[in-house]
Amino acid sequence: MFIQYLALISLLMVHVVYGQKLPDRSVDSLKEQTYDALFDKIESPSNTSCLKEIYLKAFIDKAKSESNIKEIVEGYKNYVYHVSDKPSIVYTDSMVIASLTSGDNALIGSAYLTKGVVCYAHKDYPKALENYLVANEYILKTDDQYLTNKVKYNIAQIKNYTGDYEEAIALFEECAEFFKDKHKRAYLNILHSIALCHNKMGNYGFSSDLCAKGILEGKRLLEFSMESYFIHLEGINHYFRENFAIAVEKIKFSLTRLRANNDFANESIGCYYIGKSYLALKQVDLAIAYFRNVDEIFDTNGYIRIDLRDTYELLINHYEEAGDLNLKLYYINKLLEVDSSLKVDYSFLSNKIIKGYDTKALIRSKEEILMQLKRGKKISLYKTYGLVLLVVLLLIKTYVDIRNQRKYKQRFNDLMQVNKNELAVTSFKKEVNKAELDINQEAVEMLLRQLENFEKNKKYLEKDWTLVKLAATFNSNTKYLSKVICHYRDKKFVEYINGLRVDYVIELLRTNKKARNYTNKALGLEAGFSRTQRFTAAFKMQTGISPTYFITELNNREGGLMTLF
Repeated sequence: MFIQYLALISLLMVHVVYGQKLPDRSVDSLKEQTYDALFDKIESPSNTSCLKEIYLKAFIDKAKSESNIKEIVEGYKNYVYHVSDKPSIVYTDSMVIASLTSGDNALIGSAYLTKGVVCYAHKDYPKALENYLVANEYILKTDDQYLTNKVKYNIAQIKNYTGDYEEAIALFEECAEFFKDKHKRAYLNILHSIALCHNKMGNYGFSSDLCAKGILEGKRLLEFSMESYFIHLEGINHYFRENFAIAVEKIKFSLTRLRANNDFANESIGCYYIGKSYLALKQVDLAIAYFRNVDEIFDTNGYIRIDLRDTYELLINHYEEAGDLNLKLYYINKLLEVDSSLKVDYSFLSNKIIKGYDTKALIRSKEEILMQLKRGKKISLYKTYGLVLLVVLLLIKTYVDIRNQRKYKQRFNDLMQVNKNELAVTSFKKEVNKAELDINQEAVEMLLRQLENFEKNKKYLEKDWTLVKLAATFNSNTKYLSKVICHYRDKKFVEYINGLRVDYVIELLRTNKKARNYTNKALGLEAGFSRTQRFTAAFKMQTGISPTYFITELNNREGGLMTLF
């Protein structure tokens, strides 16, 4: 098996470096493996995206050659979840069509259910519900209670999302009864969903009772992953019951775990209710700080919810009372941006969005501020021009920030499409006339072998490499080594070393989730950089984005679809 794997890697190297297609027989040989073995390779985090593509194709080719409808459906499902970082809707129709040819109600229902889950991940909630309902029709014809309750759970989530809380609770309660003794994590998650529905209905006492039950059940089952979420919701219940100090205490306690889970959505909700509680306690400065945290999460992750929109109205009112026209204008612009985002994500709920400020009122207020600045009310003409300039700069900054975010995201997408072999500096070799180097051919070949060993053994991770030091290590001279690196790696020495180190960090972050918690200093030291600034500068020069942005986008993509089962 190990030898076959090495052979496959070799073929892949040829494919990447020279742009050749893999021979069909390399994929055909994989058809001899079992479906389980191929699936394990598809799911393996150690495999590159290019290798995953090979195993994905081998799986579905095997299923088609055997006319195995069930495995053909599974093959398309594999493509849905593994062809990219976010579930792909492209393959769901093929998956459903294949299932329909089987006449197997459970298989057909499962296919529609998967399509619904993918639509939900893409925030197409009406389409998700449509597919869940079709899935339910087929699954009810079977005796598969697991699938029946799984569909129920997903329909309940849509009902919860659209505000049909009583229907959602009824479905959740049926699911809770089924999963209680079969799936600990699912059972606790359902209890939390029921408690959340009661919170939204104003049944804060009953919601609190369910939170207490959830914590006790978690202890009984020795499953503690939901405990911080029950505490978080209990804190929100205390806010609505006007126990503001307790609300702050409980939500703050839960935020530590939520941040560790990179759950920026619930972190934003928590910051909002802490801010509202501090406002009720007349601690305005603390409240504003937490409201600004909500805004920072929107800037960083694009997350906002209808009820969190109130954050911006509170900030606008605060800075209006403080007489800070610049910040009032800034948050008016941010609220306009938030409303644009909500119209996209909540288009099917647009008639339920209640606004204290409508768009026309916001624009009118914005124009009035600009007119005040222009007239120079209570300030000198010089200050008026300065404030107007500041407003213009803020608008330009907003435009530039949006444009840069798009550019950074595109660079991240481009970077994620590059596989491990394409990252390696050795892929930049180029054919040259050896006579141009004015170096003995044997010396050139010796230096190339030494460079390959240097790269293969990751010696570049050692600190303080200089051209002189590396030449001495190779028993050569700096002139020869510099020329060989320039011609065969297409880089100067410092760029060559830094490029290897940056590529190492990129692959480390892509494959090791724990490494994403490292500081830039720790990542730089891991890769052999002597200073943090040199690492971040080298990373940005090579990729066009910062290490922090790269890590954030990696985590966001992996957290884009949370499935319970």
